[in-house]
Order: sequence, then C-alpha cells, then structure tokens
Amino acid sequence: MALNDQFRKPSGWMGRWLLRNMNKRHSGVTDWGLSHITIPRDGAILDVGCGGGRTIAKLVSASGSGQVFGLDHSADSVRLAAKTNAATIRTGRVEIIQGSVSQLPYASDIFDLVAAVETIYFWPDLPADVREIWRVVKPGGSLAVICEVYKGAPAAMSKMVEKHASKTGMRVLAPEELRTLLQDAGFVEVEVFTDAPKGWVCATGLKPLRAA
Repeated sequence: MALNDQFRKPSGWMGRWLLRNMNKRHSGVTDWGLSHITIPRDGAILDVGCGGGRTIAKLVSASGSGQVFGLDHSADSVRLAAKTNAATIRTGRVEIIQGSVSQLPYASDIFDLVAAVETIYFWPDLPADVREIWRVVKPGGSLAVICEVYKGAPAAMSKMVEKHASKTGMRVLAPEELRTLLQDAGFVEVEVFTDAPKGWVCATGLKPLRAA
C-alpha cells in the first residue's frame, strides 16, 4: 500500500508505525483544539476517526464519569486504539469499533460531544458526512473539528500539504470553508480558531435545542 493510502486508511506494519507516530505528533494540536470546547463531565463523547486512540485517552481523562466511544474505518487503527485504551475498555468507560463516518452505527441524538481530530481530509463526502455527525449529536451538544493544517496558513507544513493535495487526495480547507461546512450541516454558534504560525485550526459548533 502506498504511503498516501496509509494516511487515508492505515494497515499493516507501516500503518501501525504511522499510527504510533501520529499518537505522539498530534498530541499538541489535540490539546490546543480541545481547549476551545467544554468537555462534558458525564454523558457520551464520540471520537470520529480515532486513529491510534490517544485522543480517546485524553477525553477519558477530561470527562470525569463520561463514556467515550471511538470509531475508525481502519481495522488496524481500531486494534491499536483498543490496546492504547485497554484499561478503560475493561471498566466499560470506552468502546471502540470499526465503522464509517458516512454511516455512523449509532442512534440519533445521543452524543454530548463529537470530536474529529486530523481526520476530515479524507472523508468521502464532507457535507453529507458532517450532516451525519449532526444526526448523532444531542440537541445542545457540540462538534469540534481539529486539524494541524489549513488552506492559506503561513506555516511550512500547511504550505507543503496544500501544495501536494492533488497528489495525496487530501482535502485541505480554509477556516471559512470549515465555518460554512458546519453551518450548512445545521450547527449554530460556529466558531473557528487558528494558530497561524503552527497552521492549526479548530472549528466548533452547537446543535440547536429543539423548540418547545
């Protein structure tokens, strides 16, 4: 499998190496992104595209008694994430399964928070996939999309990724494109935060409460 495909769907020894590397490399941008949202102290949280499972562990630590779910379309990602979070899986606080963001295997209106860290670049249909996330978020719940690169950022990493996007198949969005993506899916109070020198971006939004 080519390296570009490994970023899309890690597998085999190379995929496992990439996942362990991403667990370390994405820790900083994950902490930064999560600082822009309120992590519920109980309830249910979903990490879409959970990769090697490091974000799940962070969410468990921050969420008190909440339950954290992880989902990834890569079987090797699910296995490594389960190994990373083995202790909390045994206690019942964490559940990790294989699945697609395009057809989430969850009922509607059940998650207080959905986090998507370093994963939207390869989603099959961004508008439809964000609407699918909107479906599973509770009214009053939130979505946080966190990326370490964005279109137009001055950071060297962002420039390199944007330059080669047509070859890698990555879809790199500008901050305002992220804002529009969330708003079009139905999220309100959408905010977009950037760290231009690092090229980081975080977009957050709330699912509106239903009218009485």
